[in-house]
Amino acid sequence: MPVKTLSPDQQIESLRDELRHHEHLYYVLDAPEWTDAQYDAAMNRLKALEAEHPDLITPDSPSQRVGGKPKEGFAKVAHSRPMLSLDNAYNPDELRAWFSRIQPERGQSGLASSDKPRFVCELKLDGLSLALQYVAGRNGEATLSTGITRGDGTTGEDVTTNVRTIRSIPLQISKAKLKSADLPQNFEVRGEVILPQKAFEKMNEERVAAGMAPAANPRNAAAGTIRTLEPNIVAQRRLEFFAYFLLQNGETFLPTQTATLDALRSAGLLVNKQARTVASIDEALEFIAEAEELRDKLPYEIDGVVLKVDSVAQQRRLGFTGKAPRWAIAYKFAARAGITKLEDVLFQVGRTGKITPVAALAPIFIGGTTVTRATLHNADEIERLGVKIGDFVSVERGGDVIPKITEVVHDKDHPRGKKQIVFPKCCPVCGTDLVRAEGEVDWRCINTACPARVAGELLHWASRGVMNIEGLGDAMVSQLLGQSEALDIAASEEEKVTETGAPVTTREPLIHSIGDLYRLTKPQLLSLERVGEKTADTLLEQIRNSKDRGLARVLLGLGIRFVGERTAQLLAEHFGSIDELRTATAEQLEAVNEVGPKVAQAIVEFFSNKKNQQLVDDLKSLGLKLTAEKRVVGTALAGLTFVLTGTLPTLTRDDAKARIESAGGKVSGSVSKKTNYVVAGEEAGSKLDKARELNVPVLDEPALLKLLEG
Repeated sequence: MPVKTLSPDQQIESLRDELRHHEHLYYVLDAPEWTDAQYDAAMNRLKALEAEHPDLITPDSPSQRVGGKPKEGFAKVAHSRPMLSLDNAYNPDELRAWFSRIQPERGQSGLASSDKPRFVCELKLDGLSLALQYVAGRNGEATLSTGITRGDGTTGEDVTTNVRTIRSIPLQISKAKLKSADLPQNFEVRGEVILPQKAFEKMNEERVAAGMAPAANPRNAAAGTIRTLEPNIVAQRRLEFFAYFLLQNGETFLPTQTATLDALRSAGLLVNKQARTVASIDEALEFIAEAEELRDKLPYEIDGVVLKVDSVAQQRRLGFTGKAPRWAIAYKFAARAGITKLEDVLFQVGRTGKITPVAALAPIFIGGTTVTRATLHNADEIERLGVKIGDFVSVERGGDVIPKITEVVHDKDHPRGKKQIVFPKCCPVCGTDLVRAEGEVDWRCINTACPARVAGELLHWASRGVMNIEGLGDAMVSQLLGQSEALDIAASEEEKVTETGAPVTTREPLIHSIGDLYRLTKPQLLSLERVGEKTADTLLEQIRNSKDRGLARVLLGLGIRFVGERTAQLLAEHFGSIDELRTATAEQLEAVNEVGPKVAQAIVEFFSNKKNQQLVDDLKSLGLKLTAEKRVVGTALAGLTFVLTGTLPTLTRDDAKARIESAGGKVSGSVSKKTNYVVAGEEAGSKLDKARELNVPVLDEPALLKLLEG
């Protein structure tokens, strides 16, 4: 009987299926059956056949993982649902407090008494978040469509070209696997991209051999890799992607987190094996202890454990705060520490003039990172530690991120240093006398024209969460200010430990303030070092686009003390324009929800300053959007304070809070003599008892609705 000859399209499809199968075995299951030579031979056969029949090449073919680089960088893409961060717990007591808050018997969680939650414990991978979107393919399969970075949580960058090179991410999920996983053809996967330790070490060896500085840690290396414009480099780095979340049209659709992990695994995605479902806090702490013990044996970096309520229905009832889900928390491992020598102390100038002492250390490897700098916080902290230059000190990576000195080590193997640390009396950048306000610990440079302060203001203004001006980083800001190197500044009041160096003015500055950014011209930019036509055009476009970010972003960018993202948004919605806000009295400001006397006074002081008034006028004349859609607030509940407890029949807690605030009322988290009403539903807890004790009127939902109508 003659052997049936396969057609070219059948041969190609057969080879693709074979290669996908062996990619899954190697990169996901870690159980290879082929040698590298066998895999390469099959891939070469596929490429040869596709070259003969280019009309049969498809985007989901294994041969198409590495494509051309993006022509114009990475486009911005809105997320189907915000990628929120998690609240953190740093010790068992904080974890128990979170656990207690979401128990139904407390009457504050939104869960009924029958809703005893179970939890899924997963390793907290130290990488970067990524969203993968799959769409319906030709023959019932799902095809990778888009890969998006977390970005600011609302909008990320389209890094699909680079994502396609990650071998643990399937370009196609077959109809059979979708059926096995009970998944639709259109869905979204979220997870973490990491750089394994061996790949990180190999990459650094290559960088050192090429005369380049080694990368600081695997997380930074992974983040830099996924955003490089050279897909070939991404492919060589061998990133991995661990999946942990599923969405369809921006909503979770499987009943539990356990079912989600099972479905992801069945669909052929890489899911971390170290996960466990638990029913109690003690079981969770047992898993955490095991994970911490396992930490140094893993082939990748972890910095904690994530706990999630397993039931999706319960997750929905628990809801979200402004920045994080109430139904999940990250337990962060204790900071890693080591002993090294303090070689010098440098002084860093922040954008508000705050002076931060920075310890220059003999290099020490702590938790996967070589540490050469650590914060000493302020002059009082230096005195408290009693530290001198030449001392041996214990260094921790707080939250495994910012290094800090915790104590001086003094024994026969670690002699004391002899040189006292002298805190400067003048700004190390501009020479202005430093000032310390009464009741504060920080010394500040009060010269608003100080180059370091101006640089800090510009970097803060351009940062992703504020005006999001890409391309306006340290090096560009330094050039615009006429400096030969990056100034020692901090873009925010968080202690950002950086390299330090005295600035050297080499040319006339092109800008002196934030407003000058919007006057920059292309010829001016082209006069700078290493700035070509494309770089100049891109930066000018980014600056133009930032004009439309809106009032809330501008308020955040102005750097008003105590005004963060949430407060800026509330102020923008309440006043609607910068003109109304800048003339508001402290009393009018305190009428804004969540604005207290301290914040109100800081806002009044900011807008009383002539320099700040001139800046606002300047930004207005330059065409920045300094208005916002005004939130209409009623007066039915004006001046009244409410406390919510228990589960209401039809309103969620967020709904009730929103309706009270829309009617002019305030919602507090605790009952006091100043509380006007407590709104109580089923399973009301201690807040109801407190209300009765203080004779505070108690309303049910119908009574609240009637009050709202009034």
